[in-house]
Amino acid sequence: MTNQTLTPADHELLAEARAAREMAYAPYSNFHVGAAIRTGDGRIFRGCNVENASYGLSICAERVAIGSAVAAGSRDVEACAVVLPDGLRATPCGACRQWLTQFNPQMRVLLVGSDGTVEVTTAAALLPGGFEL
Repeated sequence: MTNQTLTPADHELLAEARAAREMAYAPYSNFHVGAAIRTGDGRIFRGCNVENASYGLSICAERVAIGSAVAAGSRDVEACAVVLPDGLRATPCGACRQWLTQFNPQMRVLLVGSDGTVEVTTAAALLPGGFEL
């Protein structure tokens, strides 16, 4: 799906993800990532990657955004937008794919391509056979 088929709500979500990217704390990689999620009640929560000197303790933008929504009492995630540095294709890591499917396997996920187009997919399509209890 390209920019021509995005809804106004999609454009808003992408703008929020771009704004979140500006807040990223990435002193080691200088790889700034922003994410924004929209919940069922229309609220948007931002997240950015936060690095740590002990690299394994770093956290991705998607998980920060979902954690912010949960902390605010919302678990009904409908959509997520992910934005990487300009010119790079956005795709969540494996851990983030699991987090996305945990909260809604059918959520819309907007991924910005290296050419600026936006691919719309679902969490389940990004992680077929995700872990379930």
